[in-house]
Order: sequence, then structure tokens, then C-alpha cells
Amino acid sequence: MNKFDELFKQYNCDLNDEAVKQDIDRILAENYESNNNVEVYKQCLNQIDLTSLNGTDTQAEIISMVEKVNGFKSVFPHLPNVGAICVYPALVPVVREHLKENIGIASVSGGFPASQTFIEVKVAETAMAVLEGATEIDVVISLGKFLEGKYEEVHEELTEIKASCRGAHLKVIIESGALQSASNIKKASILAMASGADFIKTSTGKIPVAATTEATYVMCQAIKEWYEKTGAKVSYKPAGGIVTTEDAVKHYSIVKAVLGNEWLNNKMFRFGASRLANNLLSSIEGKEVRYF
Repeated sequence: MNKFDELFKQYNCDLNDEAVKQDIDRILAENYESNNNVEVYKQCLNQIDLTSLNGTDTQAEIISMVEKVNGFKSVFPHLPNVGAICVYPALVPVVREHLKENIGIASVSGGFPASQTFIEVKVAETAMAVLEGATEIDVVISLGKFLEGKYEEVHEELTEIKASCRGAHLKVIIESGALQSASNIKKASILAMASGADFIKTSTGKIPVAATTEATYVMCQAIKEWYEKTGAKVSYKPAGGIVTTEDAVKHYSIVKAVLGNEWLNNKMFRFGASRLANNLLSSIEGKEVRYF
């Protein structure tokens, strides 16, 4: 038995998908309504990584997004701003040049979204993104290697990328929608945390199945067990397909039920989203808002 099989044995990785679904249904039945309020909407807004990851992104479009963030407090002085802006590496210098608000600059890296490139490229791209001003790095695990059980190789890649982050936080995307089972989601979460992840993140948003409530539940359970065993707090980021206020409140409710109030801030819990911000603003203001 290799060291990663030994590691997984220390955690509850033998999960039943139907039992997971039943526990989620119970959590939402008990907690959703009490969390479905304006104060929670405001909290969720503050936890957004405002994201643009399109092949067609232009500098002008990214500047426009940054200026909306810069001007947010003048239009909505009663509301908290988003937590970070997330873009492709080549657009990090544009964000750094124009951003005036004290929020994170997140960059995807490491051959995002497929992660099917050389480790040397992943490390170099990460280092360059940090050099250009990224304070947070979002990378995808090597899914093919993980699914083949090559956990040592995945671990080595992630630790090398983590080292190249220097002072930037590393968010490891496990692409939960491609992992086929709750057990694999749990194992990938543990592996990512064992490799130095500051955040574990569900999805790239580039495949059909993105952030599900099942993934949030399983990943938060992994974070909870990791904290209980190691004393290390790892942050959580659901991303991809979280569009409506209802979506956000469901994920918020699960995080709160599993991890507790200590995770309900934008240091420990983020949403990766492009459309969610306007929908939360509309729910907060009680009318349609299309600010971002």
C-alpha cells in the first residue's frame, strides 16, 4: 500500500453517493430558509471572485470590469465589494495597472483548464503570473493522472506549483464534475490539501457539470476532517454554474452547516462567478440591477 492509500485511509473516503444526497437534502430543509435573507446575500457578494475567462477577453473588457469594481462603493456605498477579480495570466498586468480597490487579483494558471501540459510550463506560467501581480493562483489537478491512481505524480506537480506561487495563495481545482463519484471528490480534496493548497475549488466552469451541492458537501467534509487532524484551515471555493441567488444560498447553507461560522468570510470561502454578482445585487436591492 502506497503512502497516499495510507493517507486516504485516515479519512472517510468510502462514501455512498445516495447517502450524501440525503444528508444535503436534510441540511437544506433545516437551514435554507433561515439563510435566505439580505444579510446573507451581502455576505455572498463579498465572497465573489468576479471572473472573466473567455478566449475572446480583450484588454478593454477587463479594464471595464476593473473600473466597475473601482466604482462600486460610489454607486453602492451600503454594500461590500467583491473579494477578487479572476482572469487569464496575460491579463493580470491589466488588472494590476487599473485596480484601485484592495481586493485580490486571481489568475488561472498551469495550463488551465485542461492542465494537459508540461510541469515546467505550469511552474513557469504560475511564477510569471505572480511576478505580474497575481495574489491568488487557480490551477487544475492533472485529472488523467488522478483517475489512473498516479497520486504521487499529482502531488509532486502541485507541490512544485505551490513553491512557484511564493506569497500568492494557491487554489487547487479538482474538477469535481469529472471525478465520477463522491469518493473520488473526497480523495482529490485530501490530495490537494496534502500538496499545500490554500483553497480547494470545485470546477473550471469549462465542462458540463460544475459546482454541485454534492461537491460542496463532500469537499467541506474533507476540509473539516483535515482541520480536525492537522489544525490547518483550508479555504473553499465553489465555481462554475453558480448563477442565481438561490444557488449561492444553497452552497452557503452547506458550508455553514458543515464548517461553521469561521468559514463565512472571503478569506475562507469564495464563489467563482461571472453572473452571480448582478443577481445578488438584484435580490439585495429588490429590483433588477445590471451593474457588472
